[in-house]
Amino acid sequence: MNMLQIFKLTITLYFFGFPCVLVSQDTNLAREKMLLNENWLYLENNSINVEEVRNETEYWQPINLPHTWNNEDTMDSEPGYRRNAGWYKKNISCLDLSKNKRKILYFEGANITTKVYVNGEEAGNHVGGYVGFKIDISDYLEKGDNEILIRVDNSYNPEIIPSQKSDFFIYGGITRDVWLITLPVLHLGEPKISTPEVSEKEASLKITTQIKNLDSKRGLFFKAVLKAPFSNKIIREKTIRVTKPITTVIFKNIKNPSLWDIDTPNLYSVELSLVQNGNKVDKVSEKIGFRWFEFKKNGPFYLNGKRLLLRGTHRHEEHAGVGAAMSNKQHYADIKLIKDMGANFVRLAHYPQDPEVYKACDELGILVWDELPWCRGGIGNDTWKKNTKNLLKEMILQNYNHPSIIIWSLGNEIYWLPDFEGGDEVIKINPFLKELNQIARELDPGRKTAIRKYYEGSDIVDVFSPSIWSGWYSGSYKNYQKAIDLYKKKYDYFIHAEYGGSSHFGRHTEIPVTGEGIINSQGWEEEIVQTKVDNIAKVGDWSENYIVDLFDWHLRVSETDSTFAGNIQWAMKDFGTPLRPENEIPYINQKGLTDRSGKPKDAYYVFKSYWSKDPFVYIESHTWKERQGPKNLPRIISVYSNCSSVELFHNGKSLGKKEKDITQFPASGLNWEVNFKDGKNKLLAVAGNKEGQQISDTLNINYRHTINGKPTQLSLSYKKLSNGNLLITAKALDVKGLSCLDYEKRVYFQCLSGGRLLKNQGTPTGSDIISMANGTASVELIPDKNSSSINVTVLNQDFKGVYLKIVQ
Repeated sequence: MNMLQIFKLTITLYFFGFPCVLVSQDTNLAREKMLLNENWLYLENNSINVEEVRNETEYWQPINLPHTWNNEDTMDSEPGYRRNAGWYKKNISCLDLSKNKRKILYFEGANITTKVYVNGEEAGNHVGGYVGFKIDISDYLEKGDNEILIRVDNSYNPEIIPSQKSDFFIYGGITRDVWLITLPVLHLGEPKISTPEVSEKEASLKITTQIKNLDSKRGLFFKAVLKAPFSNKIIREKTIRVTKPITTVIFKNIKNPSLWDIDTPNLYSVELSLVQNGNKVDKVSEKIGFRWFEFKKNGPFYLNGKRLLLRGTHRHEEHAGVGAAMSNKQHYADIKLIKDMGANFVRLAHYPQDPEVYKACDELGILVWDELPWCRGGIGNDTWKKNTKNLLKEMILQNYNHPSIIIWSLGNEIYWLPDFEGGDEVIKINPFLKELNQIARELDPGRKTAIRKYYEGSDIVDVFSPSIWSGWYSGSYKNYQKAIDLYKKKYDYFIHAEYGGSSHFGRHTEIPVTGEGIINSQGWEEEIVQTKVDNIAKVGDWSENYIVDLFDWHLRVSETDSTFAGNIQWAMKDFGTPLRPENEIPYINQKGLTDRSGKPKDAYYVFKSYWSKDPFVYIESHTWKERQGPKNLPRIISVYSNCSSVELFHNGKSLGKKEKDITQFPASGLNWEVNFKDGKNKLLAVAGNKEGQQISDTLNINYRHTINGKPTQLSLSYKKLSNGNLLITAKALDVKGLSCLDYEKRVYFQCLSGGRLLKNQGTPTGSDIISMANGTASVELIPDKNSSSINVTVLNQDFKGVYLKIVQ
């Protein structure tokens, strides 16, 4: 970089309010892209009066983006969460007001309506969350300092999807990155790139781009360059004269393309530029992939001509402590966790997600079901319809170029719990659903449309998912094969989205509640009102053991059915919901394979045992180290592994080697009877990988032959964590001081002095109100460094409480 370039870079950073992150700059071009996440001010104020907010000087708080004001209040003990407006402010300096440049604020997402003010004047607005949008602020900027004010509002509004009756929180705020983009007046629009023909031998590429503000065609050329994956090797290039605002370039007969696949997600680079009088005036680049797919009628799914069982999960966009305001690093970590489990498919529930998510799926090789946020609420009025159509168009157009996406979903449970009178009537819903389907097909004929759990519209879309909640909301998980056999015949293109059940991290039992003798084992349909029928969701124990068995059965069925397209487990992580205040962790949907922070439960390893390619072995369960039972009563120990055979040792003695067989249940036959001795027991599982290397897992269990009595007291203890915090642990004890491993009631932690609890996280150690798991509950505490002692208490209705004093 020469001195002139350094000077231009320095001035640019100064213009727009240092510190900023300058992501891209070519000194020969006017296009620049700058990340504006740092050094904002936030005001919690529901006012619609911009002058009132501008005159406020006292209550602004410094923050960085992404940001939501609901990062913790969704998880606190007070019912409801803040649903109104917040204001954001940032000053930028601008010395260059050239008429040949446009200044654009680009929001990757803000929930749920947004208005942008520059120097007190409204520059633009956007209706709807979960999608990106641009606001041109060029005409409102002044030379020197400029005040940017942004009002974001997540108030209840039945005219904007998703419905507030959905089973997730609608987080308010600027929940994703914000960019300042500088464009030449004459510039390239967002390119639309498709692959009309793809095979192993040959492919074609179609690039369509709008030339913005085209007022002269003299000497203007459009150049497209296609570069190979992992290199700068030019595969094709073409330059054409610009004669009209919409410009199209087609590359035909691309020989032997490197296909995008789940194992080899090859991404080509497409570089597009505008050249005028020999000078490059604008440039954009995209990553694309060559692949083709097919859903066979009444049969399986094919990718690039080969049968692929869709092994899927769901993802909500939220994380402990930050809510929906996740960093790009956290987004990527979620997708990497899904990939490491061995999944090849993710349904983004129930809304479009952060651009980093699609980028990660492209790069890691995960197929995507992208979903319009029409979730419950029925059909609305004309304003509702307009907003819904706009969101569908925005979702498709902004995500069009991602090779990972194969499905545009038009909604989920759309007729449930209508927000408008008559909003659940099929005669009203179906014509509008057909209109949405037509929009999707016109915008993108190369992908499929889908919907879940709206049977009356199953023939409108390409792919349909009925509701099958075998073993949770209805019936027994052992009827799963019966359900999918029925629907494979009934629906031409069938995939199963959503199955599973809730599990409380660390809760275990020797004999899980299966509902036998209590529930009607037949059926699998989820009722709108789930109290209509007895089901495991109501009568079950929410143990990890039951959920492990449920998933194990589902996977045994799906992995051995050669005519099944695949299924999508619900859901990857625990997530927040306003509809479940009475759950074991209040306001948390606990159907995740991990907790809300991404820490795996046992069920995660069940999926790894079927799907993952990296060798591993896992003894069930590392969160079940305290057990009890009569002397000489053998217990079944299951080991989950993707290796062909496993040998289990108990206290150094081999219990034998067993071969894995996925037709066997549970744990593909990797089960041993273990006669635990009183006291310490060591289990060691050893498996071999294809290279002959051994891998192992060790589990130490404290087993007792004395069964606890009724709980009579709570105890409190603590240990210091590596981060300097304290883990406060409460245990239920009987009169003899034995841990009551069968006690499951809710307890309440309080820090009376000397620190504060890490609460409102919605995690097993980040909740001050939580149900016990095997008679134990813990919460993390952040000490006050200036205090000499800490005082903590825990209590519930069974006990008057116990106190712990910690001297620092």
